[in-house]
Amino acid sequence: MPKTLTVRGEPILLDAVLAAEFGPATARELLVATLDLNPGLADAGPVLPVGRTIVLPDPPAAAPSRRVVSLFG
Repeated sequence: MPKTLTVRGEPILLDAVLAAEFGPATARELLVATLDLNPGLADAGPVLPVGRTIVLPDPPAAAPSRRVVSLFG
């Protein structure tokens, strides 16, 4: 279920919000999904002003773990 977040304290970059919520690697993956969930967000510029409410997407499902087999020992 998407999460709603309101910017408080000081203006912040969308990338920083996503990195704080999901980690830096996942933040890059979710940038487009976040912009799709928030029409007009990209037009407002890179800095989210105080009081701006944004909808964050669900994090991607974790990839299944794979067993690694070494052929050389």
